Amino acid sequence: MNTIEKIQEEVLTADAVDQNNQIVLYNDDVNTFDHVIETLIAVCNHTAIQAEQCAILVHYKGKCTVKTGSFEELKSQCSLLLEAGLSAELI
Repeated sequence: MNTIEKIQEEVLTADAVDQNNQIVLYNDDVNTFDHVIETLIAVCNHTAIQAEQCAILVHYKGKCTVKTGSFEELKSQCSLLLEAGLSAELI
């Protein structure tokens, strides 16, 4: 493997590791389906169908990963979900 190939492999590996963070949304007894769906559309750029599916999964399974990506990219989105009153965690 030459130097360029090695550097490209390191960059690809770093990008893959950087994308391993996720926002997990948890069920609660406070927020309505409409509020959760509207918030996911506004904050996470979900389509209406994606947001509805996540809301249903959260309701029946207790939690759902709603977004994956780099920590820096997700940090502000998770904060906005929390500010909207949702139960979310960045892991």
